[in-house]
Amino acid sequence: MAMILIVDDDAAFRATLAETLEDLGHEVRQAASCEAGLRGLAEGGVAAAIVDLRLPGDDGLEFLRAAAGIAPGVPCMMLTAYASGSNTIEAMRLGAFDHLTKPLGRDALTVALSRALKAGEQAAPPPPDDGVLADEQMISNSEEMRTIFKRIGLVADSDNSVLVLGETGTGKELVAQALHQNSARAAGPFVAVNCAAIPAELLESELFGHVKGAFSGAAADRPGRFREADGGTLFLDEIGDMALPTQAKILRVLQEREVTPLGARHSQPVDLRVVAATHRDLEAEVAAGTFRADLWYRLQVITITLPPLRARAGDVALLAAHFLRAHAGGRGKRLSEPALRALRAHDWPGNVRELRNTIQRAVALSEGDLIEVEHLGIGVARPAVKAADDGVPAVVADIDWDGTLENALAQVELAMLCRALEAAGGNRSEAARRLGLSRQQLYRKLAQYQLE
Repeated sequence: MAMILIVDDDAAFRATLAETLEDLGHEVRQAASCEAGLRGLAEGGVAAAIVDLRLPGDDGLEFLRAAAGIAPGVPCMMLTAYASGSNTIEAMRLGAFDHLTKPLGRDALTVALSRALKAGEQAAPPPPDDGVLADEQMISNSEEMRTIFKRIGLVADSDNSVLVLGETGTGKELVAQALHQNSARAAGPFVAVNCAAIPAELLESELFGHVKGAFSGAAADRPGRFREADGGTLFLDEIGDMALPTQAKILRVLQEREVTPLGARHSQPVDLRVVAATHRDLEAEVAAGTFRADLWYRLQVITITLPPLRARAGDVALLAAHFLRAHAGGRGKRLSEPALRALRAHDWPGNVRELRNTIQRAVALSEGDLIEVEHLGIGVARPAVKAADDGVPAVVADIDWDGTLENALAQVELAMLCRALEAAGGNRSEAARRLGLSRQQLYRKLAQYQLE
């Protein structure tokens, strides 16, 4: 039996969670605000805390910062109805044991709490420090991306090299920026180099710099990107496209922490972190002899692999709404239901970058407030197999039968949400009752499908 502190301003949720914890054999201490929660923590005896991110006044992140000085050995689990990249990364950076989303099922709570209590018995979490929030464009409702956000938060302060893998357009540079912004090097420069965009014969000069007269056209000294990133982070994008001779020099810089500009007699020290990224299978490239095995081993101290957008189709509507707000300029643009279905049904070979460009183009091409399928430029969704007048409900007739099961289920779920809200006259409690959901579950679904 352990004492669990709950900090949440939703009295109904707090009571439900307390009842579940008591059923599991624990004692419970409750608080409705950050200030009250810290008082409860200061009373002593707390083995773990479950804290809502959004609280009146100071939020859950402020609780984390203060809790480290009051009870550094108590693991804190953050709760939120909507997990963005920035709040997950920041919470993990500040020492949160885990970041969970509402509604929280009994089984998930049992597993998370068991891990937290065990960790609390073994060691105290590291003390937090002030930092910068991660890029707001890193948003997702998928469990896989939330795991990546947590990983970023945990390794951000390390100086180890990081290798970011993923298809083109999945957001590898955003990960590099988040690692930099949440590290002790955040005040230093973030320098990005696209290794695939610079000819091989110029890349070494670009990276390492040169002295005047080192080669034809070298009219002045140039520091190079490694020295420009001194004190900060150097992001080497598409490192898998780098020539073998340049790879050897990169390896030497990583090992020796010094750079020799082209034409120079002496090396110069550099203090930086290197984050590399590629869409290539580097293990296969090593086997083929096109990528150095020793550099690969050096880079993959920490590896982060980003999933393609088609593997997290539930994020399409969330990201589309984000890009719509960013590019519509307050003009009140919105997506029609057929357009939203078309977005979900699309395979997105260009991933998040393609989705962003699609929304930007649609905003420019649509004259009114409503963005239709024809404005997207990704093709009209295939006609349904059966029509509604065949006796099949319209929600079934409208499904893209050639799409994935996840997309089809999302279309049914969206239609049922809309119909329940309409039948309930907009009353969310009544809509939740009709759908057999809790209010928290309904709110999460509304946020997922951008239903206001």
